[in-house]
Amino acid sequence: MRSTVHAVIAVKNLELAKSRLADRLLPRDRPRLVLAMLTDTVTAAVNTAGVGSVTVVTPDPVVSELVRGLGARVQPEPAIPGGLNAALAAGAAAIRNAHGPVDLLALQADLPALRPRELADMLSAAKHRRSVVADHDGSGTVALLVRDPGTALDPLFGPDSARRHIAAGAVELLGDWPGLRQDVDTAADLDRAAALGVGAATDTLLSEIGVSQACRGVEQVQRTGSSLC
Repeated sequence: MRSTVHAVIAVKNLELAKSRLADRLLPRDRPRLVLAMLTDTVTAAVNTAGVGSVTVVTPDPVVSELVRGLGARVQPEPAIPGGLNAALAAGAAAIRNAHGPVDLLALQADLPALRPRELADMLSAAKHRRSVVADHDGSGTVALLVRDPGTALDPLFGPDSARRHIAAGAVELLGDWPGLRQDVDTAADLDRAAALGVGAATDTLLSEIGVSQACRGVEQVQRTGSSLC
């Protein structure tokens, strides 16, 4: 049986989030989508067998209040350069300061179709010191897992991060986990997540702004010429 892992998620200021959806969502809806997807991601993680805690690193007070209500801990974003990777590393350090030399899991914040059973299955499949799960197109990273309590997280998120994590020694996990792999950066990503079936918070918001769970990304584009339903 694998040991418990402690998850860390990083979220930047809401007004800076999801700029690549600007051509499809109104400015007021993008922060709401970020919060909804984060809600579903954190809810799935805290309800996953084998996850001992979830820590969210953020400078945003709205995010902090939200995730505390979901059962996650909050770590202030470090006042150092480095963006997402510095935030995740700081969160990992805070986790180990609180819990000792524990195993670590870095997750993306925008996984609205994540299911606890998928995440639990991935944790069970990860038998290596360092493992990585690539996103749906194989280039990005949705999860980085460190099973060695003496090994630093050393996140390398960013463009082509899956390849860079693998080059740094992580073993790629190839399981069938569509909800875990479906992060959301573009309107097409949002369609695919909706087709998989998103969590309650994202579903409610998508219904409000006119994007239905019944959408099917490619079919919808063919019928309407739009990548949002």
